[in-house]
Amino acid sequence: MSPRGLALLSSVALIALAPPLPALAQQADPQEARVDDIIVTGSQVTVPPAYAGGQVATGARVGLFGAMDQMDTPFAFTAYTEELARNQQARSVGDVLQNDPVVRVSKGFGNFQELYVIRGFPVYSDDMTWNGLYGVLPRQFVAAEFLERVEVFHGATAFLNGAAPGGSGVGGAFNLMPKRAGSAPLTRLTAGLEGGGETYLAADVARRFGLGNEYGLRLNIARRDGESSVESQERELSVIGLGLDRRGDRARFSADIGWQDHHIDAPRPTVTPAGAVPAAPAADSNFAQPWTYTDERQLFGVARGEFDLSDRVSAWAAFGGRQGKEQNVLANPTAQPDGTLSAYRFDNVREDQIISGDIGLRADVTTGSVDHRLVASASTVRSRSENAYAFSNFTGFASDLYAPVDVAPPTPDFFVGGSLSDPNVTERVENSSVAVADRVSFLDGRLLATVGVRYQSIETRTYDYNTGAFASGYEGDATTPAFALVYKPTEWASLYANYAEALIPGQTAPAVSGGVPVTNAGEVLSPFRGEQAEVGFKYDLGRFGGTVSLFSITLPSAFVEGGVFAANGEQRNRGLEVTWFGEPRDGLRVLGGWTFIDAELTRTAGGALDGMAPIGVPELQFNANVEWDVPAVPGLTVEGRVVHTGEQSANAANTVDLESWTRVDAGVRYGFEAQGRPLTLRARVENLTDEDHWVAVGGYPGANYLTLGAPRTLSVSISADF
Repeated sequence: MSPRGLALLSSVALIALAPPLPALAQQADPQEARVDDIIVTGSQVTVPPAYAGGQVATGARVGLFGAMDQMDTPFAFTAYTEELARNQQARSVGDVLQNDPVVRVSKGFGNFQELYVIRGFPVYSDDMTWNGLYGVLPRQFVAAEFLERVEVFHGATAFLNGAAPGGSGVGGAFNLMPKRAGSAPLTRLTAGLEGGGETYLAADVARRFGLGNEYGLRLNIARRDGESSVESQERELSVIGLGLDRRGDRARFSADIGWQDHHIDAPRPTVTPAGAVPAAPAADSNFAQPWTYTDERQLFGVARGEFDLSDRVSAWAAFGGRQGKEQNVLANPTAQPDGTLSAYRFDNVREDQIISGDIGLRADVTTGSVDHRLVASASTVRSRSENAYAFSNFTGFASDLYAPVDVAPPTPDFFVGGSLSDPNVTERVENSSVAVADRVSFLDGRLLATVGVRYQSIETRTYDYNTGAFASGYEGDATTPAFALVYKPTEWASLYANYAEALIPGQTAPAVSGGVPVTNAGEVLSPFRGEQAEVGFKYDLGRFGGTVSLFSITLPSAFVEGGVFAANGEQRNRGLEVTWFGEPRDGLRVLGGWTFIDAELTRTAGGALDGMAPIGVPELQFNANVEWDVPAVPGLTVEGRVVHTGEQSANAANTVDLESWTRVDAGVRYGFEAQGRPLTLRARVENLTDEDHWVAVGGYPGANYLTLGAPRTLSVSISADF
């Protein structure tokens, strides 16, 4: 059956599973909502409860508007829960996002940063927000142990959050919420084994205290160590997260601090094709050189509080920061169609210091029969980066994709920028913004209209790697408006439309592209402005819900042409999204959807690429995840997931394509009691059929590097609650 047929068949099956609308509405039980906190609409601190089935939430933190219900929000989003991540034994944000039909996970350009492609546009991991603040999260990888929620917003959101400081975020935005102590005490210990022998140990401890248990503490500690399912690739990951919160009727507060130490030896690199895409090698093979590695250490934290000045007026403030240090020795190869590889060594170091802040005021005002929610906020992100790099001779060394050859590490002294042992400051960035909005409610809350505007200023300075002298930069400002409508004709249906703009800080020209130096390396381009128009329909039948949306996004595109990195055209992505989630029958949970994208380049230099599809944007994406509690065996749950991605263009001229691929995952868990203690056994296999396939092409503008999919990977664990 074709992927389109599979998607349509799955929808018919889900509709058949759902009872008639009145019956399903009667099944909804408000007691099923897992409310561990006092939920305040518009709160900047608390989170909405989980939806039926516990895999997603009923709402999310919608930028300056704070916590909002799904049906009241004029944007498409999905908020994945900690319960889903834990049951799937997720290692990172990327593992959680494997459930999302709108998102595909790739890697960064020339490194091992997780990168997320949403609506056909990349979002870098350092452009996610942590409890609403930019710049605070680790750049390369965020461990799942930190996360209470992974909130995925579709489309341009510069009005809601401000411009992403790393230069991405046109197709969507991601907000990660830290874990919180629930009402019941928790002491959970977990031990596991994965892949080629990687061990896993974790502790999750939570307590509430004080009068009325208004204060809560949540501590998470985790360690991964050993060889992964990829041959000779070894990981060491240490995680510590501590969260404090206060929940009250008038004052709410949270503070979180995290430390992450992540090291990978012989990390399997991405591959840049020289012409046709070579056949994918064995999924468990490793063509990395044994002397390569990636290492990052991050310390980060956020404090956020809000106070109700009156029954109608609230104020909030947040402050956060991060100190990060990264060091890499890499050798990402270029591959001929027959699998012959050529690579050179690339060393780099990076140190970051980032401060981020946000303040705001919310007021509810009534004028006659019309209710207003007025919101004003101001935010800033300031960063300083120290960088240095060193390349070996670009003539490189030879290897083979299918029979890798280990070589002695070449000396990185051919093309050098700065001192690896003492890097200079190479970049300073300051993003500041002020936003005001009015959400107007008519017809007893059935019609909601939002009008807002955000003024943003972006200041970037780059400095010479070797001397530290000023090299280039710009100061610019822009105003990004937003208009949105929500109409709820019934209690279970919501129609919405929005127009929003995205402001992207100017990208910095890379030093090298395709093994050739870029003539304007280090130059910062002027900011890009994207535009989005979207209409959609949301439904909530009590235990089963979803979204259907149509969107159009345009954004100037930048890539290397003739050795120069510049804005060489415009990318226009139009699409249809369908998502679903919930528990339509007791013990049966569903999660998934599909995305169709029609993407093309326009206004390219000389019209040479007009009408071409951008690199790495598939026409079709499809996900379906099903969990079933086996009635005959209490405590036993089986689950399966199908992920399909259609063909992707692998070069600018559209003469080379990456084949479509489908991956099947399966898992089982069993919960029981032993000596009065709850225990849960989990086993999960990713890539059950052990398919060998390239899962992504590109991710960085104009680049067409290939990412090989993970091999069949078995993860087993046991958790005990005390």
